[in-house]
Amino acid sequence: MKIITDSSRADYFKQRRQNKKTFSVLLDREKVEKIEEHLKKQNKTKTIWLEEKINEELEKEE
Repeated sequence: MKIITDSSRADYFKQRRQNKKTFSVLLDREKVEKIEEHLKKQNKTKTIWLEEKINEELEKEE
């Protein structure tokens, strides 16, 4: 078990907040459950799937 000091933990989360941003939306439950099931079959997380979709959209702009 690795013990993390309070200061290193604080530094970790400070750095994380500088590099990451939350993206949250409220969607219809049925749609979300369908996409979750679909992603489960593909063995993908929602994060990975969304990053792929965002990259696809950004590539279209280039």
